Formats: sequence, structure tokens, C-alpha cells
Amino acid sequence: MTLLDSLKQYTVVVADTGDIEAIAKAKPQDATTNPSLILAAAQMPQYRGLIDETVVQARSEGRTPAERMTILMDRLFVRFGIEILKHIPGRVSTEVDAKLSFDTEATLLKARQLIGYYESAGISRDRILIKIGSTWEGIRAAERLEKEGIHCNLTLLFSFAQAVACAEAGVTLISPFVGRIYDYYRKEKGSEIPPDQDPGVASVTRIYNYYKKFGYRTQVMGASFRRVEQITRLAGSDLLTISPDLIAALAASTGELTPALTVAGAQASAGERLHLDEKAFRWLHNEDAMATDKLAEGIRRFNADARKLEDFLGRNVSL
Repeated sequence: MTLLDSLKQYTVVVADTGDIEAIAKAKPQDATTNPSLILAAAQMPQYRGLIDETVVQARSEGRTPAERMTILMDRLFVRFGIEILKHIPGRVSTEVDAKLSFDTEATLLKARQLIGYYESAGISRDRILIKIGSTWEGIRAAERLEKEGIHCNLTLLFSFAQAVACAEAGVTLISPFVGRIYDYYRKEKGSEIPPDQDPGVASVTRIYNYYKKFGYRTQVMGASFRRVEQITRLAGSDLLTISPDLIAALAASTGELTPALTVAGAQASAGERLHLDEKAFRWLHNEDAMATDKLAEGIRRFNADARKLEDFLGRNVSL
């Protein structure tokens, strides 16, 4: 048995890529995308036809070049999502533009537009997760979207405060970033951190235990992995979103895993239930220097990659 086969017994494996061919090869249950991944995929020659078809659509719907670019970006994200869904049995995550991270109403509008594009293509909203940054404003938008039957994946999650607020909002899924947490503390320490002391793994473990102990329905999907050991130490998590190269590494390694995360273990864990209003959330999140640093950096990076994608499209297509 491979480590990948063993992992799939306990955890839903999700492909973390916008490369449709890589997803077809990995055969995951679900897939996630973000501006960085779509930027990389859009520059691959095999997807030029997909872009050209989307450009034609944007030209017919937009009145000005700026309007057509906005439509092109949104429809391109959806078009990649539609193609990805042809190769997986589950759901695909499509991200709201990071520049809307602090605007609840604009996030709501964009999420509804994205779902509308999917539904007009005959895709049920049950197969879509709208990815939203885990700011207070993003969490509030997700809370309202969930009540409309639009399921959300709260991303760029680094602090326990973010996790608690997402659970209380009733979001479908969260994506705590294991690798970026690890990166922060490795830089602080100035050296590698042993696998059994990995702070990213510890963060997801704490969140999983809290959710299962107190019966929240929100699912935990560890994300942003740097090495196989981070993945195997989170076997048992509801989902894990993994890059194609690490999926391949798991598939190339033999062995059987024992789930590190279990409902029974979570129910026996320590900790008290929290209730966070906006002031309590902002204070608790602000007390975590790593989380405030990485959330701000993540929003900047996703926004920068979205703008790079706009620039790439602007130089390579005619609107």
C-alpha cells in the first residue's frame, strides 16, 4: 500500500493546483485553485484555447475594456473550475479577488456572480466552494452566503481566532496554512524544525480537536504543505489539499498510516469553548504576531498574482 492510498482511508485528498492535466493524473476527490495557481496554469500553452474562448465571451458581455477585463478574470476562474470538475467527483474551490478582503458587501456580490456563472453552465452550487480570505469582513460575508446555500472555503487562515470565528459563522470549510506557519517560525528560529515540533501541524491539530470536541460542522482542510511529514502527521483531518508534486511523493512511498487526528482523541482534548464578537476576534487575532503577519502577506501576494494575471492577459489578448 502506498502512503497516498493509506491517507485516503482517513482523509479526503484535494489537489492544490490549477493545472487540469495534473489533476486528471492525481485523481483527487476535490480541487482548489487561487490566483497564484491560475496565473501559473494560464501561462501553459495547452490552456491557450480555453483562454481564447473566454476572451470571446468577455468581449460580448463587457462595454468597456476595464469591464471586459473584470468579466474575463471572473469567467476564466470559473472556466478552469468547470474543466477541473470534469476530472473529479467532488468540489472545486474558486477564489474571490483578494482586493475585496476587507469589503463584506463586495465579497457577497462577487461570490454570487461566480456562482451564477457556474449555474449558467449547468454546474450545481453543491459542487462549488467559494474561497474567501479569513478576515472579519470575509467571515461575515461567508456567514450570509452559507444561509443562501453558497458554500464557502475560508482561506489564509493562520490564527485560532480565525478558526473559532469561522466555526461560529457556520462556514463549510476552512483552509489553515500549515506550510506558511512553518515558514514563519523556521525563519524566526534560523533552522529547520523537527517534524514532531512543527507549529503548522500543531495549529491544525488544535483547530481539529476544538471543532470535533464542540461539535462544529465546519470541516478542516490543512493546506500549503512543504514536506510529506506534515501531511502524514495530519492523517485523519477532514480534508488535506496537496500540491501535485507531494501527491506524487506520497504515491511513490509505501507504508500504512495510523490517523493522528480522531474524533475520540478530539473529544478527550483540553480546552474551553470560545465565543468571539468583533472586538474579541480582533484582539485575539492581533495577539498572534505570526497570524497577523502571514494574513497580511497572503492577501498582498494573492492580490499581486491576480494583478499579474490581468497584466498577462492584457499583453496576450485583445479586449
